[in-house]
Amino acid sequence: MFLIERQILPTPLLYSSAFFEAARRDYYDGLRGVSERGEWNEWLEFFLQGVARLSEDALSRASRINKKLADWRRKVAGDSTNTPLRVVELLAANPFITVKGAAEKLDVAFTIAQRAIEKLERLEIVNQRGDAKCGRVYCAQALLLILAERARLSPGL
Repeated sequence: MFLIERQILPTPLLYSSAFFEAARRDYYDGLRGVSERGEWNEWLEFFLQGVARLSEDALSRASRINKKLADWRRKVAGDSTNTPLRVVELLAANPFITVKGAAEKLDVAFTIAQRAIEKLERLEIVNQRGDAKCGRVYCAQALLLILAERARLSPGL
């Protein structure tokens, strides 16, 4: 929390609740062991195992996201404009994008951002969400799927 409060990190890198939820019984048994028998070493070992598993899961997700982004960069490389590549970089921070948002963030004309996103749509990097005619939202579904999948945690120690 210290790094978030000081605005060094915008959000936590690991959500320990995912591990504790997956290992709920062990979690409560560990807490009971601490309060009833002072089993701090066992609790710390359990907690650190959780951090290690969460870290492995986060590293796996980050590696897969980076591979996907590298593939997309190769797909758009050599284009007459670098705007599609710059939009891919925006998707690395947020898998949802609008033409207006891309134009503002990249400081380009709306039509330039629109053509870049249309190219990414043809390459199946993004797809339109919903049926809006104005303010269309596009999503890099492949990234969203990686982010939304269940954490790969084995609760048994």
